[in-house]
Amino acid sequence: MTARPNVTLDDVAQAAGVSRSTASRAINGGDRVSPHAQGAVDDAIARLGYSPNPAARSLVTRKTGSIALAVPEPDARILSDPFLAGLLRGVSDGLVGTDLQLVLLLARRDERPGRTARYLRSGHVDGAIVASHHREDHLDEQLADARLPVVFVGRPFIDSGVHYVDTDNIAGASIAAARLLARGCRRIGTVTGPMDMTGGLDRLEGWRRTVAQAGLPADAVSHGDFTVDGGARATAELLEAHPDLDGVFVASDLMAVGAMQILAAQGRRVPEDVAVIGYDGLGAAERTSPRLTTIYNPLVQMVAAATETLLAMLDGAPAPTEPRVLMPELVEGGTA
Repeated sequence: MTARPNVTLDDVAQAAGVSRSTASRAINGGDRVSPHAQGAVDDAIARLGYSPNPAARSLVTRKTGSIALAVPEPDARILSDPFLAGLLRGVSDGLVGTDLQLVLLLARRDERPGRTARYLRSGHVDGAIVASHHREDHLDEQLADARLPVVFVGRPFIDSGVHYVDTDNIAGASIAAARLLARGCRRIGTVTGPMDMTGGLDRLEGWRRTVAQAGLPADAVSHGDFTVDGGARATAELLEAHPDLDGVFVASDLMAVGAMQILAAQGRRVPEDVAVIGYDGLGAAERTSPRLTTIYNPLVQMVAAATETLLAMLDGAPAPTEPRVLMPELVEGGTA
């Protein structure tokens, strides 16, 4: 029914034959309202076409009707990184069928420490999903004791206080190293992700364990930043220090694209001279020639689990006591 102009809460209460306070409670969740009164208010709303004022409703319910996706990265990364772009799409898709709005929080240049945490703790949103966090962000520490429902995508640095969903990055990197070993590679290097992110640290650890357990040196390490340019720079440094490499595990597919550009520029064939394995399997691997062998990062499942968990917490469910960790898997291509 089309709403009549200027229909007020008092009009609804009068039409339903209840007090103004009862009508307000019925509209804002039905707390301490009898089934008969609730039905009368619902009928009055339908007949009058009443639409609650969002600001007034927020004052009553202390709910904003929005959740935040906090990504402490510059906006250019959201547009170019398939992991971050997929994360944004996944959370947005997970809110279909709800009345919740999504607020995107990105890092700013020269941002003062704690800005994002202060925003999240100040009542602007009902809950938050945090992803791509760095050690110096301190978001895990600053949100651990907050009353705000929060789910992290990716393992936080602290051991308790926040729930998270992640993939087993140590296992994924171990699978990559084992695949290079099975191919016959004996001088294996790695281009890591950022060392201020748990994903970067865990992928380095998984690679290092497996190479060392094979009795091979695990000293061929160069640090990247999960970008194409960063992967190219780190690969050039790696090859200059270790020109005898015959296999490289690159901790993201975007960086692997940059790595393959450097190998081609130096006249090294992939995989004949140097085998390459990436990590993510979110689209970039399909655009290389030969197609990149990679470790599939189950982003869709992670984001779905994080969003479902946050929605349950907003409905009053307690935060899960254990993290949810999904297993990665090898996706064969032509580079290893």
